[in-house]
Amino acid sequence: MDIAFDGRTVIVTGAGNGLGRAYALEFAHRAANVVVNDLGTSTSGEGTSTYAADSVVDDITGRGGRAVASYDSVATDTGCRALAAVALDAFGRIDAVVHNAGILRNAMFDDMTDDRWFPVVDTHLFGAFFLSRVVWPVMRQQRFGRMVFTSSGSGAFGRANGANYAAAKAGILGLCNALALEGEEHGILANAILPMGFTRLGGAPEDRDVSPTAEVARAARYETIPRFHPDWVVPMVTYLASPACTSTHCYYSAANGRYARVFVGVTTGWYPDGDQPPTAEEIAAHLGDIDEDTEFDVPMSVYSELERIQSRHD
Repeated sequence: MDIAFDGRTVIVTGAGNGLGRAYALEFAHRAANVVVNDLGTSTSGEGTSTYAADSVVDDITGRGGRAVASYDSVATDTGCRALAAVALDAFGRIDAVVHNAGILRNAMFDDMTDDRWFPVVDTHLFGAFFLSRVVWPVMRQQRFGRMVFTSSGSGAFGRANGANYAAAKAGILGLCNALALEGEEHGILANAILPMGFTRLGGAPEDRDVSPTAEVARAARYETIPRFHPDWVVPMVTYLASPACTSTHCYYSAANGRYARVFVGVTTGWYPDGDQPPTAEEIAAHLGDIDEDTEFDVPMSVYSELERIQSRHD
């Protein structure tokens, strides 16, 4: 099966560097019209520049592809509306969105100030919401759409020194769930990617710049950890954004050359007898049954979980 994007328009946010750049180049290679969105900030979200987006557009058009730049911030409704307008003005439709834009303002929770928390949540989570809201009517009218949200193992499993980032990435999974359920009848599929790659954002703090020296350092690092190159994440994202994709309501990890589904499961659990709630002491006594994870369900909605509980009890 050949996966192609002829005539399709794909928006990639945060497409000026790293993973986003790799996605944009691959979509263009597969004949997509690409909207290269990048505000051109530092990894902490400071400053702006047109250079990052323009360089990717120049790379694509120099190879005969079709691309336009957007320098709009996804952290605001106004920015996302302007971004969608760029896509529609240039290409007339929006078929897929890869929400990849992000910043980092890491800190241990004792030091998590408002100016560390809100810009990260605004860019990752509110950006996902604002952009989804503006493209949703377009995709519904087309009866076709592919939403690819960038979450993280940090959101699914947690990590220290980044509660802001982890909370935003976990919130994205919740948004993905809801849009997958609401969108399927309209031909809109929603999935999330949990990538690991050595990039300007994902590397060590000293590597988070775009200078030629930093690029050389990253290239050298790929020699020792080649499967952390962004190109190893690209195939999964390409599939999820494509017309060939039939998955929805799913999260996929792309890490160190391994591709795997990530899911939230519910153990069989313990169902007490009788008509009275158990005591806390009984909960403690049966915690082994409650935690036992050799058997589990993967509900596809909160209602699905309730139906499975009732069917097991009956």
